[in-house]
Amino acid sequence: MTVMEGKDIQYYQSKIQSVYAEVGKVIVGQKMMVNRLLIGLFTNGHILLEGVPGLAKTLTINTLAKVLHLDFQRVQFTPDLLPADLVGTMIYNQNTSHFEVKKGPIFSNLILADEVNRSPAKVQSALLEAMQEKQVTIGETTFQLDRPFLVLATQNPVEQEGTYPLPEAQVDRFMLKVFVDYPDKASELEIMRRMSNTGFKAEPEAVLDKSDLQTISKLINEVNMSASLEEYIIELIFATRRPLDYGLKDDARYIQYGASPRASINLHRAARAIAFFEGRDYVLPEDIKDVAYDVLNHRIILNYEAEADGITSRQIIDSILKKIAINK
Repeated sequence: MTVMEGKDIQYYQSKIQSVYAEVGKVIVGQKMMVNRLLIGLFTNGHILLEGVPGLAKTLTINTLAKVLHLDFQRVQFTPDLLPADLVGTMIYNQNTSHFEVKKGPIFSNLILADEVNRSPAKVQSALLEAMQEKQVTIGETTFQLDRPFLVLATQNPVEQEGTYPLPEAQVDRFMLKVFVDYPDKASELEIMRRMSNTGFKAEPEAVLDKSDLQTISKLINEVNMSASLEEYIIELIFATRRPLDYGLKDDARYIQYGASPRASINLHRAARAIAFFEGRDYVLPEDIKDVAYDVLNHRIILNYEAEADGITSRQIIDSILKKIAINK
């Protein structure tokens, strides 16, 4: 990188730390969730958040939108939701005697698809077009969506009644699947003190804007990754598809399908983002390992035998990371 670009890294690194600080005015803990949301924003990748209710997923996304000065829309996915409720529809104007387009909430920068697995297949299909093509079709007209455009979807892993399992094709389009865990004791103590105070009110300030996001995306694209690390990513992905070739005999019987090519692409992007966040213009092996679970856990499809034996995709990823070495 040039000297100027090196200065840009330092400048925007400090800006990203300011983002954490501003979000922290409202959200206690959950720095990992914010980190993953930023990776998605800067690399144009959608995020699937999974966690029990009450972990501030919605509040975190809303706060982040304010800090980044982005338009935000929340859509509560329910069994009776229609595609038109998401993308919009054609309405008849009696004054002009013409049909006009009424755009839906999908026309925003950040879309929170709350409990995304509660909507039927037609709505999932409409969301799929928006996620993949960055466009939607209303009537006979196709509209390009605003940039940046990011779908942040949540699903509740506990309550399964009245839910529709997300199709593998749609799940694969999420760059990361992030498991949001309970806060630690110190964080929960602070949450309790804040939220029990009815007078508590925090107003985060905007730190970045859309032009800053574009600049950061360009800088992340220029982060260097060595050929050996790129080959390491490929080996990790192929180990999910051909585990027997990599000596993973115990894990092979549990894997129904391995990770798709989107996994290698997204692992490459996410690792460079992690390096940039750390103020580096080069990727380390630790950066790849840091995001490997979030990139792979929803792309390794396990069979019924794995479910019966209580084997999770995380355990499979553990085995792969321990087995695959980096060629230097």
